[in-house]
Amino acid sequence: MAAAPLQDSGAGVGGPRRRVKGALIVGALVIALVSGGVGGVLGTYLERNGGLDTVELPQAGVESPDRAADSVAGIAARALPSVVTLHVSGGSEQGTGTGFVLDERGHILTNNHVVEPAGEDGEISVTFHSGDTAEAEVVGRDSGYDLAVVKVKGVGGLRPLPLGNSENVQVGDPVVAIGAPFDLEGTVTSGIISAKQRPITAGGESGDGSDVSYVDALQTDAPINPGNSGGPLLDGAGRVVGINSAIRSAGSGAEPDGGQAGSIGLGFAIPVNQAKRVAEELIETGRATHPVIGVTLDMEYAGDGARVGSKGSDGGPAVTKGGPGAKAGIKPGDVITEIDGARVHSGEELIIKTRAHRPGDRLELTLRRDGKEITLKLTLGSSSGR
Repeated sequence: MAAAPLQDSGAGVGGPRRRVKGALIVGALVIALVSGGVGGVLGTYLERNGGLDTVELPQAGVESPDRAADSVAGIAARALPSVVTLHVSGGSEQGTGTGFVLDERGHILTNNHVVEPAGEDGEISVTFHSGDTAEAEVVGRDSGYDLAVVKVKGVGGLRPLPLGNSENVQVGDPVVAIGAPFDLEGTVTSGIISAKQRPITAGGESGDGSDVSYVDALQTDAPINPGNSGGPLLDGAGRVVGINSAIRSAGSGAEPDGGQAGSIGLGFAIPVNQAKRVAEELIETGRATHPVIGVTLDMEYAGDGARVGSKGSDGGPAVTKGGPGAKAGIKPGDVITEIDGARVHSGEELIIKTRAHRPGDRLELTLRRDGKEITLKLTLGSSSGR
């Protein structure tokens, strides 16, 4: 009997062929998707990078670091090696300030309130722009002028900063300030002279007035912040015209910039002409002299001018016997309204205007007495500072 022909039961050769075909179709779809993805990524890369070449953006070439001598950069380059940062500690106090080199012997000028925390046995460390450090000692200081001179030893190659003349400064002149605001050493800011002969007082934390400084200041809008104290204010030729000392902050009066208030564009500097005289005396004798009129003022007087008191602070006469005021003819109760033609509005202003002169200078005073205006000539006397 012949064998029956084979029957397709649905599980024969035909079934597997259909599955292979489906697999090929799905594989083709996956390949198409992968190809599309690669193409999309490649297209995006080409679109973003402009081709397959190395990316190189246009840039200026290397230029000479030299700048015009009267530019801020030119002034800073010459002055920075002569500006130092002072770190002062003593007892429970410490602080940071600025100073600058006066001569090749190691004398450095700064503010009194910068070195004051060192007291008698504290430490003063000086850091130069090069990064080198040296210990310093106080040569002399004066709270009334808020100036101090310290000296470093064993340091060679010192470059003194040239001193200008504050009498030559005019409102609107460009200036550059250098210091260490918030301990950021070698910070350079710039601005203009905003005003001259701005009478300010600063300090007074002691409560007895022994630390009050009186300054006929240069006002500047160059940003000055805590740590700038004692640093130079430079003119367009890179010469020192002032010593940055105080700022006026929002909600307060003028104060040494050793506090935490920030700059609002009202900075004050001691004129270099005054600072030069005081520095010379501090180096020579350790103390500075103060020009005096020889009278005790009524600091409670609220009227316009500076009124001479009725008695001295020690209970004695308000006009010192044999002093400059007595010789000129000043009497108790006189109200001084002008000094060398400049208006005086208070006792503090009279002290400030007087401190701007030297002992021995001859002044012309205008005063009111019994409703009459009187003009007197007076030669300033001298007292030792503190």
